[in-house]
Amino acid sequence: MLLDGVNHVALISADVDRLGRFYAEVFDAEVGPTRPHGEHGEETMTVIRIGPHTELNVFVIPGNTEPDRQTPMWGRGRLDHLGLQAASPEAFTTIRQRLIDTGAADGVVNDFGSVRSMFFRDPDGLEGEVLVAQGS
Repeated sequence: MLLDGVNHVALISADVDRLGRFYAEVFDAEVGPTRPHGEHGEETMTVIRIGPHTELNVFVIPGNTEPDRQTPMWGRGRLDHLGLQAASPEAFTTIRQRLIDTGAADGVVNDFGSVRSMFFRDPDGLEGEVLVAQGS
């Protein structure tokens, strides 16, 4: 395989500080500085490192209401949800408990044969899924 996971996902958020805290507290993510972005300097971009070569590029764009628009699955636009790979079964267990503790997930684990997963919803309402290989 030529790919080894996700490099980045670009998101629009209304509150990058809240989003950054969530990913730092649950996933031990590293939240970078917020910088001006775009032609007029009104929008900002913050990089949230969620893995050794994977990031969330979070944009805050004044007046953009897309972060408020959350509809049922497969109706949320091009980006429906994030699938995040847990580094190990132990990491999956830690993440699962943190998601439960923050109220972001009910803790239900799905068995898809080769992987186990659980779904969560981040503070912006974006659906996420954490996966780990079975027997790893």
